Amino acid sequence: MLKLFWAELKRDLTLQRRYMTEVIAAIAGIVIAFYGIFLTTRYVAGPGLEFGDRLDTLVVGYVLWSLATFIISDIAGGLQQEALTGTLEQLFLSPFRASTVFLVRALARLTIHLSENLIILLIIATLTRARLSFPPLLILPLISVLLGAYGLALAVGATALLLKRVQQLLGFLPFGLFFLLLVPTESWSGLFRPLGWLLPMAPGAGLLRDLIARGQALDGALLAIALLNGLGYFGLGVLLFRQAERVAKRRGKLAGY
Repeated sequence: MLKLFWAELKRDLTLQRRYMTEVIAAIAGIVIAFYGIFLTTRYVAGPGLEFGDRLDTLVVGYVLWSLATFIISDIAGGLQQEALTGTLEQLFLSPFRASTVFLVRALARLTIHLSENLIILLIIATLTRARLSFPPLLILPLISVLLGAYGLALAVGATALLLKRVQQLLGFLPFGLFFLLLVPTESWSGLFRPLGWLLPMAPGAGLLRDLIARGQALDGALLAIALLNGLGYFGLGVLLFRQAERVAKRRGKLAGY
């Protein structure tokens, strides 16, 4: 397994070096989009606008959105690319399960994704003068968000495995993720509060906003809910992917595009 991880990491680093322009363009596009929204909001609201900690929470949610979008498009996009180049069947003939290969590949890419999103976060925070803190405990809710993101990625990958072409679905997903990661579900009350706990990645995103943007202490009970949420969606994603793998093999859908 470790050999597989290092092989995938080496492959990804090689691709990053060869296509550095794509990486820079992706980072610049995400930063410019947010800064454009920020400047437009300030213009519409007028010079007296005071964001308070809302700007900080928005920055955290936006960066989490970009991270989740990278992760989800990685697995589904990778499956489409493998099918397009005719190497999908070879991947399923490897000594490792296909779900294992894609998860290890995603973990190898995670190092790169986190680095890219840290750069995005620092640039946006500098441009908008957001006040953010980074306590070590933020790693715990971040793990819950990553588990949920990988669960959704495997679920979308299962769809790509059976349908091969899911460009429209991948185009729609960022809008759904925008709602999940930017809407402050942690502020919901009444019957809507438990609903926020059930949405994928939402509890972990709320905790990260509390820690990074609001400077609050980590709530142990909410952390347990966030981790259960992440593990639940991750387990569901693995289950759906393996079921899709069995169906694809039975129908002979691996060899063709």
